[in-house]
Amino acid sequence: MKKTIGILAHVDAGKTTFAEQLFYLTKSIRQRGRVDHKDTFMDSHEIEKERGITVFSDQGIISYEGSTYYIVDTPGHVDFSPEMERSIQVMDYAIIIISAVEGVEGHTETVWQLLRKYQVPTFFFINKIDRVGADVQRVIKEIQSELTDDICDITHSFTDDIMHEELIEFIAERDEILFEQYMESGYDPKVWIQAFKTAIMENKIFPCANGSALQDIGIIDFFEKIDCLTKTNYSVEEQFAGRVYKIRHDENGARITFIKALKGSLKIRDKVRYGHEEEQVMEKVTQIRIYSGSKFKLVDEVSAGDLFAVTGLSIAADGDGVGSLKEKVNYEMTPTLKSKVIFDPKISVKEVLQAFQLLDAEDSSLRIIWEESLQEIHIHLMGKIQLEVLKQIVEERFGLEVSFGKPEILYKETIQTTVNGYGHFEPLGHYAEVHLKIEPTERNSGIYFENVCHVNELSVGNQNLVQQHLFEREHHGVLTGSSLTDVKVTLLTGRANQKHTSGGDFREATYRALRQGLEKATNILLEPYYDFKIKVELNDIGRILSDIQQAHGTFETPETVGDKVIVTGRVPVSTFMEYSTEFASITHGKGTMNLSFGGYDRCHNEEEVIETYGYNKDADPKYTSSSIFCSKGNGYTVVWDEAEKEMHGLKK
Repeated sequence: MKKTIGILAHVDAGKTTFAEQLFYLTKSIRQRGRVDHKDTFMDSHEIEKERGITVFSDQGIISYEGSTYYIVDTPGHVDFSPEMERSIQVMDYAIIIISAVEGVEGHTETVWQLLRKYQVPTFFFINKIDRVGADVQRVIKEIQSELTDDICDITHSFTDDIMHEELIEFIAERDEILFEQYMESGYDPKVWIQAFKTAIMENKIFPCANGSALQDIGIIDFFEKIDCLTKTNYSVEEQFAGRVYKIRHDENGARITFIKALKGSLKIRDKVRYGHEEEQVMEKVTQIRIYSGSKFKLVDEVSAGDLFAVTGLSIAADGDGVGSLKEKVNYEMTPTLKSKVIFDPKISVKEVLQAFQLLDAEDSSLRIIWEESLQEIHIHLMGKIQLEVLKQIVEERFGLEVSFGKPEILYKETIQTTVNGYGHFEPLGHYAEVHLKIEPTERNSGIYFENVCHVNELSVGNQNLVQQHLFEREHHGVLTGSSLTDVKVTLLTGRANQKHTSGGDFREATYRALRQGLEKATNILLEPYYDFKIKVELNDIGRILSDIQQAHGTFETPETVGDKVIVTGRVPVSTFMEYSTEFASITHGKGTMNLSFGGYDRCHNEEEVIETYGYNKDADPKYTSSSIFCSKGNGYTVVWDEAEKEMHGLKK
């Protein structure tokens, strides 16, 4: 049986130490490394060794009791959470490591929510029970109150297929048929184990154990229980399907595409399809590699359940479906900041841009942008630690010295009113017209497409083109030129000409229709927010609440727990991203503050930001709201507020 197990945690919870101990105890590595000794099996990159944190997701292989385990170690620092999310999508099960001292922290909650989004069955391991201040029961209560109430402790209540009464009843309470059987005939070990496995797999129960990774307490016992309580059902008989979850380049510059096989099998020299349904690419697999740590072995074939890498796929991107799987994953962890790349003018711009485009292929969240008019390179980022790491990567891999401008907030735009947008593109020899309905949707919903156009008005192929062009790029709002989001776009109707409509015509008409609608709508600016959880002593809460209000944040009624006060709420990233230093000073290092990305909401200082940007919507080289019509063999431009009178689809 093949199983992919991911290990996730808030930074410094002991995740990499746990993985190292697991590899050693299962005889997968000969020598046990340590993070502080810079010699762990999984953190093999020099940057990871120097900083003592996981930056890149890596995998290792464990063979145990007839099963093959692919163990995925993921970054625990919030700045590298997109890398963590890309790995989550291919996990069969996950282990969340939580410190018995610090308990549930901000990033722990982020990890938990992502695992729920992807419906990954999850185990908890409460680590560092040997440390001063460790309190397992307190942490279990935190998990129950902040993550899930469906947690059961299996540290001592489950041994050799025998369950303690408390666990037996816990499982029965979540299965009506099992509960009736328990009341009628009592406990049957085989039935309960099978029910336990199923409940875990269906995300109804989340087992928990505790121990110490550093001191080797409870690790192998926990893994034995995982081996007993997990199962996978992969089919090798179907057509091959896989999911791309990582892109890398080897020392020779070859593009390495990491894939999870979900169905069927794949052989070397097989041709596979991938990409958007309208733009499918077929390429031959030239190598198949099975990685464990930094080393790999070449194989001729892989099958469902395997984690592997291939060469030969030139443009596959993380999240792409491969083979019979066509859907692409939409990631939730998106950067909230942007920064300009600064480099010596003597260095070729082309050389720097090529380096960052290669990094962009490996981390799509970077969203490298080349501003032609300014001759500048901009990147998207999660935080300042990421910039420090990027600077080091660029120097090590490409021999280029770069720095970065001060991180700025990534704003987005949406609308408040429903409008219809019309676009017409008819220079000589071309023809396309698109009518769109654009309406606001709930916050952080992105862009949603609906099609009510009749095939008598526009062919299915051309309707698909409109949808494709809406999603092939980000679209600019009209306030600051920031990305458009949180709208539902409905294709109402359109026009084509059998003789004159050609490639690109519907792209032009679609862009113009969207832009023309935005010109008529009431537009608003959105900014990123933090969800915060702050725990301080009673004497400090007054100052903290005052600071939150001054930062334009909101909070729930504070809760007193013992001699501490806990307050939760939301606050703009722009006003709070530098607050941690001041917070430490106010609380004398005794307070805790957990910040997690809480999505986008109405900008608190909209007018100020719009003025600072100085965006001229009429001079955006990538967009125009005007339409082009043709009369007597000549094309002419009609501005957005006069275009509706000319639209062919509106004339009777």
